[in-house]
Amino acid sequence: MGYANLMTANTNDIFKTIYANSLLERFLRYVKTYSESDSAKADAGIQPSTPWQKDMAALLLSELNALGLQDVQTTEWCYTYGRLPASPGMENVSPICLLAHIDTVEEVTGKDVKPIVHKDYDGKAITLPYGNVLDPETDCALKQAGDERDTIITSDGTTLLGADDKAGVAEIMTSLEYLVSHPEVKHGTIEVIFSPDEETGHGMDHVPLNLLQSKCAYTVDGGHIGELETECFNAFKSDVVFKGNSIHPGNARPGFVNAVCMASAFVSSLPRHQMPETTDGKMGFYAPMTVEGSIESATVSLILRDFTMEGIEKRKHLVDLTAQTVALSYGGEVSVTHTRQYLNMKDVLDKNPAVVQNLVEAYKSAGIEPVFPPIRGGTDGSRLTEMGIPTPNIFTGGHNYHSRSEWASFSQMIHAVDVLIQLAIQWTK
Repeated sequence: MGYANLMTANTNDIFKTIYANSLLERFLRYVKTYSESDSAKADAGIQPSTPWQKDMAALLLSELNALGLQDVQTTEWCYTYGRLPASPGMENVSPICLLAHIDTVEEVTGKDVKPIVHKDYDGKAITLPYGNVLDPETDCALKQAGDERDTIITSDGTTLLGADDKAGVAEIMTSLEYLVSHPEVKHGTIEVIFSPDEETGHGMDHVPLNLLQSKCAYTVDGGHIGELETECFNAFKSDVVFKGNSIHPGNARPGFVNAVCMASAFVSSLPRHQMPETTDGKMGFYAPMTVEGSIESATVSLILRDFTMEGIEKRKHLVDLTAQTVALSYGGEVSVTHTRQYLNMKDVLDKNPAVVQNLVEAYKSAGIEPVFPPIRGGTDGSRLTEMGIPTPNIFTGGHNYHSRSEWASFSQMIHAVDVLIQLAIQWTK
């Protein structure tokens, strides 16, 4: 994967930026605020799926009020909203909305995060206090950070860091603080939404569209500097339920049908070369996520990903065919339910070129050459785009998401703030 280079001769120079200290303080404060989400509860319609997300929302509510934004509120569904009015004379500029999510993924705990700031990183392997090793020999972005003597931020290795997406939250808040304190920088109306439960796939279930004036938006939820994401997977979830027949094992023949065996055979029959761990770029995949059950009933939940709808339909068909074949071979029954999660946002963004073009110009004004990798996943912006509000994705400087080896480049975080400020200015042109 090619990485954009920072546009400064010496990365350390960037720490002279007037909002560097504020950005770092915010980020460290946010990652220490526990806000892990719960997929099972979110799937059951509970939002926020965890009570501690309300703590993060309350913190942001207080800070938005302190900045003097208007209509600041947290909805009953835990979306925190605020609006920065347009500069005098800029009231007719099209409003834009900035989004980031407040929850962290549940696969790796985000409780009691203890961030470590590694100043002037020398490019050597980093052994965290609890044994995790961050090795620049296997991490191109980390090697670049070492070459540039960047400052990076990690956890202590017992938790994830939470840069996904608290780096985005901190960058949005810092850019708002800058615009509030520098009225000479002209901008249109800027709205902000901090959403719950993005990691569960339910981040836009109750987004307060009634509050929004903006006809376009930008998520700040990407990775390496320069990445500007305008396309993503089409995403479906498939729940495959096998029905067996329980008889005492000693008398099992001939009527015994084991649903656990059917579930196992089904997973084993999926294409091995089309799993997440064997794909990259624009290759789609099948990903079994959970298997649970007993002899009488066993469920396999998997996610299907592809950049084209034709590819998704083929994947759904293969799941159906494989499940039926397994059930017939064991003498059992099966039902398959496919649920759409989000769609590729490329088509909608292609029809709204100004949304992306203004962002491209903002990158360049911030001294950054954009690159356009596809998102091998989705964002809140993927679903918001489906709802009619085109929403590309901006880098945050976070890396190795969803792991205990997660880290963030502080210089890249500062560049993300630069982009957000330039984006506000660009829309006035």
